[in-house]
Amino acid sequence: MISTFQIPTTIQPKISMIERKMLSLTDGYHPDLKAALEVILSSGGKRIRPLIILLIGDLLNGPHDQLINLATAIELLHTATLIHDDLIDGSVLRRGIPTLNSQWSPAATVLTGDFLFSCSASMAAETDNFEVIKLFSRTLTVIVNGEIDQLFSSRCNASKEDYFQRIFAKTASLFETSAQTAAILSNSAHEQILELKRFGYSLGMAFQIIDDLLDYVGDVSMVGKPIGGDLRQGLITLPMLNYVDSHPDDPAVINLLNHKCIIDEDEIQRVINAIKDTDAIEKTSNQAKKFAEEARQSLSAFVDSEAKQSLLALTQYTIDRVQ
Repeated sequence: MISTFQIPTTIQPKISMIERKMLSLTDGYHPDLKAALEVILSSGGKRIRPLIILLIGDLLNGPHDQLINLATAIELLHTATLIHDDLIDGSVLRRGIPTLNSQWSPAATVLTGDFLFSCSASMAAETDNFEVIKLFSRTLTVIVNGEIDQLFSSRCNASKEDYFQRIFAKTASLFETSAQTAAILSNSAHEQILELKRFGYSLGMAFQIIDDLLDYVGDVSMVGKPIGGDLRQGLITLPMLNYVDSHPDDPAVINLLNHKCIIDEDEIQRVINAIKDTDAIEKTSNQAKKFAEEARQSLSAFVDSEAKQSLLALTQYTIDRVQ
């Protein structure tokens, strides 16, 4: 994984401000809540959702304070979903650092996520914009529904339709909302709001596809979690789906098409290696590139500026994470 994106010097202080604001929301509450959030924030993270909001704000000369509140709300929401996701999936590492659920009880982990959800809702309300609050609430509903769907009906499901719906709910919905609400707060024209909504959607889809690709071809030290984790959990992502299309006679594929999970570790490793040796990886990368190009096209209507160039660079970074 390589980084081709540098946060603009005008944006970095705002990112730091958002992180401080996130931590300040734990003041006056149980000290372990602040300690947990400090660990989560110190583990890094790309802060892509706040970046999208702040860069679109710069692109459209949006209101600074409202955009900071919005970006804080979105990142808190994202962080809360990660805490719950790790618990649901039984993940012990994220970005190479032990997850909260690997050190705390399930009850404490759930409650910490709930606390951050409530903080995110409070910050969304600080934007004083009803349309933004409504979109924020709707997106949370989409994310939670997607998690429930994944939990009950998406395991070992070799359907591309299911996959694209799932990654929209998991990732692209929040990217889309980040871009759309930033444009709304900036009093942008309706057509521009729609273009930026499309930008967020396409960027989010590309981002998650590359994340799923890295689960097959990434380096453990860079990805921060074991390779092949999705397949072991019964999550059938695009690399496997492309392999299914081209290898219908593979015994593992036959099982998946009959909604039977691959359980044997040797068989899982065989399939992972087989996928690496086929065009499934290239096809997956090309799909991400297609979404990235759609994101770039959505920005074509905006005049050139440093903010626009940064959004384009962020889009390129999204797909350059696989080399």
